[in-house]
Amino acid sequence: MNVFVGIDIAAKTFDLVMRSNGRSSKVEQFKQTPQGHAKAVKRLLAKTPSLIVMEATGIYYFDLAVALVKAGLPVAVINPKSFHHFATLKLTGSKTDGIDSALLAEYGERMEPRLWTPPSESHLGLRDIGRQINRLTGTRTQAKNRLHALQAKQATMPMIIEDEEDGIDMLSRRIDRLTQAALALIAESEILSLHLKSMSAAKGVGRATALIVLAELCVLPKDLKAPQVSRFAGLDVRLTQSGTSVNRPARLSKAGNAYLRSALYMPAMCAAQHDVRAKAFSEALVSRGKKKIQAQCAIMRKYLTGLWACMKTETPFDSTLLFSEQHIKS
Repeated sequence: MNVFVGIDIAAKTFDLVMRSNGRSSKVEQFKQTPQGHAKAVKRLLAKTPSLIVMEATGIYYFDLAVALVKAGLPVAVINPKSFHHFATLKLTGSKTDGIDSALLAEYGERMEPRLWTPPSESHLGLRDIGRQINRLTGTRTQAKNRLHALQAKQATMPMIIEDEEDGIDMLSRRIDRLTQAALALIAESEILSLHLKSMSAAKGVGRATALIVLAELCVLPKDLKAPQVSRFAGLDVRLTQSGTSVNRPARLSKAGNAYLRSALYMPAMCAAQHDVRAKAFSEALVSRGKKKIQAQCAIMRKYLTGLWACMKTETPFDSTLLFSEQHIKS
């Protein structure tokens, strides 16, 4: 008898429901602690489930998922958006943790999601550092914009400007410290060092950008195809068409990793200006009626494909493999 388990994650607790023969059990609740995880593992080992399904909700799912995998249990961690669509399809009127757990168990039975493999601790550490650098860089950019606005006013008190400058300096020191820590982690791995060097060969991709992109991509399963990585980053194009009355313009899904999209924006802009093939590709899209931002996003998608290929093939980034020469004017 196949048993499918759905686990709904919260910050302090998680709810567990088992499903077999089309019926769901009562909700069981456990604490989000090592002791709670151990209790849930013991309970599940007694039932030998075919699959355990949970959502990738922030950081709360991770420790539990690792504990389950270490115990030899089959775990699938799914995209919350995918589960949201499944719940909508089921026409579930109410939303509670127990209902969500039961739906997750049914999702596992019907959709058969792939098993989850936890990344190494060093890769996860690199991702956490990369995301912190990304956040601090955004905060520093905002601070610089505020400083520019303050300096444009003659009536601004010098103390305010000095305070903003001190804040920017502090953010820069924090970014530098985290960058050095990330580079130290990468230096411990020969393969990560090779990936960083290969990515840095791309036009517009400096060490900082390569580090952030590498931090996000290194935790992904190595068997993912390029379109899957694009969907992970939210760079896939979504169409909305129905009959003859609904035909909306195609647009990015933006349902994926915002850190990757943020990191790829400036390199794509640089490539559109300084890489002959990327520039010709962008101009060809615009000449066919695409907006400049659409061409920009297309280059971002191409760049992501190339950077993922760097990791898969362990070779330097090569734009000639991404952009055709047919658009280059003689």
